[in-house]
Amino acid sequence: MTVLGIETSCDETCAALIDGTQVKSNVVASQVEMHQRWGGIVPEAAARAHVESILPVISEAIGSIRPEAIAVTNRPGLVGALSVGVSAAKALALSWDVPLVGVHHLEGHILSVLADSEPPYPHVCLLVSGGHTELVWVEDPCRYRLLGQTIDDAAGEAFDKGARLLGLGYPGGKAIQDLALKGDPSRYSLPRALAKDPYNFSFSGLKTAVLRLVEREGGNIDRADAAASLQAAIVDALASKAIHALEASAAKALTLVGGVAANRALRERLRDECRKTGAAFFSPPVALCTDNAAMIGIAGSLRLARGESDSIELECQANSPLP
Repeated sequence: MTVLGIETSCDETCAALIDGTQVKSNVVASQVEMHQRWGGIVPEAAARAHVESILPVISEAIGSIRPEAIAVTNRPGLVGALSVGVSAAKALALSWDVPLVGVHHLEGHILSVLADSEPPYPHVCLLVSGGHTELVWVEDPCRYRLLGQTIDDAAGEAFDKGARLLGLGYPGGKAIQDLALKGDPSRYSLPRALAKDPYNFSFSGLKTAVLRLVEREGGNIDRADAAASLQAAIVDALASKAIHALEASAAKALTLVGGVAANRALRERLRDECRKTGAAFFSPPVALCTDNAAMIGIAGSLRLARGESDSIELECQANSPLP
């Protein structure tokens, strides 16, 4: 069936039209320019922007087609932002008399690889974004087991904080990646926390180390070398634990998803490491790494195919474990 996917969990207003796992349209209205003035996301401003954008974005995504079902992110995320998408989904489901299904945002990321590939099951998934860093065992679509996660800050947050400290602005991931191309990743020694813990991550110490580096070096700091050193520390931490999980589980494949999956250094490192172990490596197109509604539509399609749906009483949840 054709499914309208809606995603408003944070600062992107997104709608997509999905047929099975085939992406027919994928529309994103970004709020990045608005939030740049504050150096981060302001929840109230994000919610207001979603209200302004949600109907035009949905209209552009569906065109003249009336979808046969609606999938919407209802957890986890900023409740004010989530409520805009969920309210729109409920209204349309009632108006069109079609099924409605709530989708876990992280499940959407995990299943985003299905847009253009078919990884074998079971496999290991490294999910890395601005708010989440998790290693997940994917038994099959819709069945997951958490292997490890960050005990404090997410990898994407470390990129953003490091970029602000280096005066590179917001969002920080791409700014760090681009500047790192000109730098020496061995110039500054930065920590890889929880080295003896095979599955869990920690990035709060890395953020503090970058702050101390900026304070110590002052105007003498080489920003390109600092960016390269920061990126290397994050990539090392993520890749080492992901490959350990892959080898320990004897899985045949590793998937990399989430906003930080767009980082070229991380993708190349994991692709090379998987090649050495004989495992397959999958990651969605860069456009489907950051928040988008195509992944929500795909996850919703699979849930609907299993006979699942939600009532019009569907609620938003700021925090929620993987289903």
